[in-house]
Order: sequence, then C-alpha cells, then structure tokens
Amino acid sequence: MLETIKSMIRDFQEFDPGTGIPRRLRAETVRGKALVCIGVRRSGKTTYLLQIIGKLIASGIPREDIFYLNFFDDRLHGLKHEAIGMITEAYYGLYPEKKNTRTVYCFFDEIQVLPGWESFIDRLMRTEKCEIYLTGSSAMMLSKEIATQMRGRALAWEMFPFSFREFLDFQGVPSQDFTSSRKRLLIQKAFDDYWMTGGFPEVAGLPAHLRVMTHQEYFNAILYRDLIERHDISHPRAIADLAHKLINDTGSMYSVNSLTGYLKSLGHKAPKAAVGDYVEWFEDAYFLFTVRIYDASLARSSTNPKKIYCIDHAMVASVSSGILVNSGHLLENLVFISLRRAHQEICYYRTRAGREVDFIVPERGRIRHLVQVCETMAAPQVKKREVTALSDAMAELKMKSGTIVTKSETGVIDVPAGRIAIVPAWRFLLELEP
Repeated sequence: MLETIKSMIRDFQEFDPGTGIPRRLRAETVRGKALVCIGVRRSGKTTYLLQIIGKLIASGIPREDIFYLNFFDDRLHGLKHEAIGMITEAYYGLYPEKKNTRTVYCFFDEIQVLPGWESFIDRLMRTEKCEIYLTGSSAMMLSKEIATQMRGRALAWEMFPFSFREFLDFQGVPSQDFTSSRKRLLIQKAFDDYWMTGGFPEVAGLPAHLRVMTHQEYFNAILYRDLIERHDISHPRAIADLAHKLINDTGSMYSVNSLTGYLKSLGHKAPKAAVGDYVEWFEDAYFLFTVRIYDASLARSSTNPKKIYCIDHAMVASVSSGILVNSGHLLENLVFISLRRAHQEICYYRTRAGREVDFIVPERGRIRHLVQVCETMAAPQVKKREVTALSDAMAELKMKSGTIVTKSETGVIDVPAGRIAIVPAWRFLLELEP
C-alpha cells in the first residue's frame, strides 16, 4: 500500500490539473484551518480543487509541494483506519527534506471514504507544516458534521451547480455588459438554454434525452448513497416515494403531517418523527430545501406549513411525473436557488390580509430582498394579485422597493409604499450575482 500511495502521488504531479470553466466561488483560506468544499454531488467540487491546484502552480508553487489523493480511487480501498499514517509516510518518504521545512499543500478528495479521517486531518494540521483542502460528497461532509468532527479547524464553503453567470462563462457569452440589443439577445438566448439545461456542469450541452437520463442518475445516486445507505434505512421505498412526492410538489406548501398521511396512504408505516428526519436528510444532502414563513416567533415559524424547492429546476423537470409541476413553479425554484446561492436564510412572507410573497431575505437584522415570482402578468387579475401582495408586504415591513421576477416582462410600478421593479429572470440572476 505504501508504494501504491507513492505511485499515486508521483502520477498526479505529472498530471495537468487545468480543467473546466473557472468557478465564481471565492473560497478563502484562513491560517490554521482546512478549506472544505461541500455541496450536492456532481456540482463540480473536484474540478474546483483542481482549479485551485492550477492556480498554485501558476503562482510558482513547485509541483512536488502539492499532494493530491482521491479516496474514491479503487487502489485506496484497502486503506484502513490503522494504516492512515501511510499517507504522510508515503509523501515524506518521497520528499524527506520537506518535513516541517516547507509548506505542503494537501488536497484530499472524497475524504469521507477514509475511515477515521477526522482525527487524521486534525493531527496533520497540528503536527505538520501544511495547508489542507478537502471535498466530500454531502453524505459525510455536511457543514454540521465538519463543525463537530474538525473541532473548529475547518471553514466550509458551499458549491452549487452553475449559476447563470457561470453558465454564460461555459457558453463563452460575455455577461458584464448587456446594454446593447445584440448583447441582450445573446444573453436571452443563453437563458433559454439554461432554462432547459439547468446548472449541473456535466449536462451542459447534452442532448435532451441524455440530459434527462443524467439527471435521473444523479437523483438515484443522491437517494441511495446520500440517504438510504448513509442512514441504513431498512425500508427504502418510503423515502423514495417521499422524494418523488416532494419533487412533484416543488414550489408548494407541505407539512410533516400531510407527508406522513401521504406515505400512510401508500401503505408505508413511517411515523411522523421519521418523516421529519427524512426531510432533514434531504436538506443535509443539498438536494431539497425547505423555506419557512418569516415570523419573529420561532414557534409560529416552525408550526406553519413550509415550502419545498430542489437544487436544480431542470432536474425537477427530468425527475418529476410532469403532471403537477408547472413552468411557474420551475421559475420560482430557479429564483430560490439563485437567492440561496448568495444567502443562507430565505423565507416566505404572509401579509396580514393573508396574501403571500414568495421570498424574503433577512440579513443582519434587516430585509435585504423582497421578491415575488410570476411567470407572466399578462392577465390583469394576475397582475393585480401579485402587485397587491408585494405592495402590502412592503408597507408592513417598511420596505421602499420590491421585485417581481417574470420570464420575460419588464417595467416599474409605483405603489404607496415605494416602487416595484418588474424584472425578467435573466436580468435578475445577473444582478443578483455581481
């Protein structure tokens, strides 16, 4: 095993790591802490590590000072807890002169596969002169777990599938300036592609049938590896049925009671507490997200129905039954993920008159965004409903501005509380991500 690890180290040092579209995640290192990249599987975490390595080499760091291992490599499957020390033994066996004299840049991909990785990384950071970069599938490398297992020795950065601006980078479409009609047309055409394709890097550019198959493969991998295998679920059919139910209900309200009743109607004997756990596990896997009502009372916020969204709107279209999911819900999902990429906390709001606003973004004691999503406001009654809800919310929250995101419409509406901007989705996404 020792010689195998040495061989893998040498092989990577001869490998050209430059790969993929540069991601716009600006993860920063802090002295004495590991950088950890977490997120849904297939979102581009490994590619991001390779891009960091490429930047280090370009800055003049010798390749011999960079140490990379991918623990999904079948050659390392025999590495057990008691043999973890072989990893550093192999590297310093190749370069004994570097021990405690030069900073070694350690990149460990899919480290959750390694039994006892937590104590190994903790010891490495305490006893060796090194910078450490980690990735792992969400099955074992969630932010909550990192905080416990790494004893404050790590900073976690979230990796999502491509944002719209990253998708434009992939297509080679400039996104900094859309003042001319030609540039706007290019961006709008790219948005149509993004609408169909979604953000997972691997599916960008694939034909429709292969995109659907790939999304379905991702769905099954998340379901079985990140949920069923990880939590050793003895009755996987219940959690699979629940996942399909929530995917079909994207953008809709749910309660644990209603979900428990649904599973019972299918013949599953899942208690309410277990169903609540299932929903939390979906969130832990960065697969599904729940949105609470905005309320100063945590009790009221917890007991009110919640809304559900998926990591990628195009995955919803590929995996859902296609009966209940409409394009309005998909647009709402797209806007949610864009907001979630930039902000940890997203809520929905209900006015005193019972009207709903899709998203409110609280940040440091103030409201950052108030966003309503409506595919089209061509119908007068729809326009009146959406504007009234947002106007009431602005007045109640003392906000002077609000936004209605549409598929393609634009405009401005003055209301008693302030001004509402009607913004096409492509522009909203670009303005949200500088």
